[in-house]
Amino acid sequence: MKGLISDIKRFAVHDGDGIRTTVFFKGCPLKCVWCHNPEGIDFKPQIAYYSNKCIGCGECVEICPNKAHKLENRVHTFNRDLCVGCGKCADVCLGNALTFYGKSVTVSELMPLLLEDREFYENSGGGVTLSGGECLMQADFCTDLLKQLKKENIHTAVDTCGFVPRAAIDKVIDYTDIFLYDMKAFDRDVHIRCTGQPNDVILDNLKYIDGKNKKTEIRIPFVPQYNDSQIEKISDFIKTLKNVVRVRVLPYHNYAGSKYESLGIKNALPSNLPDEKQVEQAQNLFNFLS
Repeated sequence: MKGLISDIKRFAVHDGDGIRTTVFFKGCPLKCVWCHNPEGIDFKPQIAYYSNKCIGCGECVEICPNKAHKLENRVHTFNRDLCVGCGKCADVCLGNALTFYGKSVTVSELMPLLLEDREFYENSGGGVTLSGGECLMQADFCTDLLKQLKKENIHTAVDTCGFVPRAAIDKVIDYTDIFLYDMKAFDRDVHIRCTGQPNDVILDNLKYIDGKNKKTEIRIPFVPQYNDSQIEKISDFIKTLKNVVRVRVLPYHNYAGSKYESLGIKNALPSNLPDEKQVEQAQNLFNFLS
């Protein structure tokens, strides 16, 4: 069995407690208007092209099997319609102008890398986090990976948007120490506006996880004029749960603009950013967990 991943980040400190290694999986069922990881949306491999880094070496032209790359007068062009996502061009790019998102890996291939930083995990209370995209869209692979991590006594976290089948949660729940659970909005219509999907399944899955006495950290992206009206409602909902250990209000940023351009995706990121006072007021609504 193989999983499709977009990236692996070592020494991560924002994806759960302690120092962690985060595995980012490819593909997400939501289309959040503020997504800062657009490389994780598509379920297929993709090439990102950063034109400002291209040095005109021509290595990609030589190796591309479908002639998706051209170089004329040292000017590089990339035809995405011809790209099959093999990633060969990114492997030989001398200027790091090409990045491949969508590597196919086995659990046995991942484990040696994930275990390299075991000492850091143990000394910091960290571990390994599965993220995305939406990692639970590849639930069988995640289950096998989590099982191997628990055999090595590695702390595990699953970062999920919750818009997944209940069966996916059942597969991983026994091997997950904590869920990092995204909440974008509480009202159904607002959630549809922000993500393209309703949130009935998301709320039900969170209540289900809580009923299984699993620790959960709630993560709320704070995006003015999109979900700022939802924070108090989310707070009231969380008060009904028993196993939420913390809530993090994450201020929206629009740093991902260059990623959208590199992937050939229209950049529709919101322009309004929250200020520190807004984020602080939102975070204070969850002081009951202190």
